[in-house]
Amino acid sequence: MYSGTTFTKASGIILGAHQKIDRLAYRHVSVLLQDKTTFPTLKQILHFEGYNGPDAIKRKSPSKDEPWHFFMPFDEDDTELLSIISSHYNRLVVSLRQQDLIRSAFEAAWLAHAIVDGLTPAHHYPYAEKLAELKGKRHVSTRTLKDKLLFPGATLTKSLVNNWKFWGPKGLFMTHASFEMGVATLIRPIQLTANQCIGELPPDVSSLNLSKWFRSIAQQIDNYKMYDEFYEHGWSRSLAKQIRRDLIPVIVGSVILVWRGAASEAGLGLLT
Repeated sequence: MYSGTTFTKASGIILGAHQKIDRLAYRHVSVLLQDKTTFPTLKQILHFEGYNGPDAIKRKSPSKDEPWHFFMPFDEDDTELLSIISSHYNRLVVSLRQQDLIRSAFEAAWLAHAIVDGLTPAHHYPYAEKLAELKGKRHVSTRTLKDKLLFPGATLTKSLVNNWKFWGPKGLFMTHASFEMGVATLIRPIQLTANQCIGELPPDVSSLNLSKWFRSIAQQIDNYKMYDEFYEHGWSRSLAKQIRRDLIPVIVGSVILVWRGAASEAGLGLLT
């Protein structure tokens, strides 16, 4: 999801999908807390998005500790993102128990970011595989900033073709970016009730069933084939409606569940 340009600390304030989802989720989680001082404030959480979030690492230090938030829901061997989510969740529980609100804010923000990206249809596309085809490399984790921007080939023609496949109107990056910018625009005016967010999601998650739960939700979203529809036909009224109705509430509800679950495991008093 789009989290702003990440060039300034104000990135994402106007058009940041991650920030908007955090605001919606926080509004519902905060009313469950018996003592709101035991959980980081929304301002503290948003501090670790955008300029200080996972997306900024791609610009600040490419390929150095850069989180990879793509996920293939039906590939049981794809567990990298699940490990990232579990790690942030467990550290959030520990920091909440210790009442380290700054660390808690960081873990809550980066946990939510990983959850949101992992449930976003554009992140279910085999991005790494397609990049490797363009680069002629097996893995993309060692890419420098130059590697991210340029796609040379054996000949000038091949170089032009490779770059067109990435930067062109239906190129790998442009399709991904166009989809996420569209979602960021659609989500900006949305206001959701708790019932709309939670819906048919489980009443609770814990460290014991987090990965299994997350994969099942990602599979449910992937079955809608929203990104395939966008790639073939672009934006349409029906696709926009489906994203507002079927995608955004589930994503927001999932962030609510993981934050609430971490607060519960940490022993914070929650209202029923």
